[in-house]
Amino acid sequence: MNLALPHTVWLVRHAETATPTLFHGAESDVELGAHGHRQAAAAAEWFAALKPTAVVSSAMRRAVQTAAPIAAACGVPHLHEPDLYERRVGALSGRPRAEGDAIWDATLARWAAGETGYADTGMESFDAIRARTVPAFRRAVEAHPGGRVVIVCHGVVCKVLLLTLLRDRTAAHWMAIGRAQNLAVSELVPGAGYWSANQLLVVPPPVVAVNAAFADGIKKTEA
Repeated sequence: MNLALPHTVWLVRHAETATPTLFHGAESDVELGAHGHRQAAAAAEWFAALKPTAVVSSAMRRAVQTAAPIAAACGVPHLHEPDLYERRVGALSGRPRAEGDAIWDATLARWAAGETGYADTGMESFDAIRARTVPAFRRAVEAHPGGRVVIVCHGVVCKVLLLTLLRDRTAAHWMAIGRAQNLAVSELVPGAGYWSANQLLVVPPPVVAVNAAFADGIKKTEA
């Protein structure tokens, strides 16, 4: 193992927002809803058994409110890495899924086809997100050599990081690696020049149970 890096990193999407059927980018610092707080509490209990040594989150409220209960349950510091904020979505911010899905789907198709520099007006491209978030990820992990670190950020950010950090992955694998649902966890371990995933975009069982208990059938945003 590279002793300059953590032993394990859990990359996590935040819990459900107060308005989960709308697009929320960097322009919308929305809080968690009641169900999101239930999810975060369930995730905190699950993470406590894994004994992380630090929790890092973006500074956006939905990530902070997800990460804070995890840090408290584990008795570890909760640190912020501001550059892990969500993708800028421009005019999509605050729009319903029905109004924005076509734009998002077209963007993903172009990224998967290799046009990773593409972005609609006012939005961030895959390349721009990668240029911002990979250094932020590195700062977060390199601050905890040998540790076990939970990083809570955002769905699109998680997927761009995974497709950049994991060996033989590119934007073309966006759909193949799975959906970044709320509280989806990827367990990463460092290798020789790349990261490997022991677990990829898996929602912890206690969060699955909470979702089942409060199922509402609403189509929610995910990456």
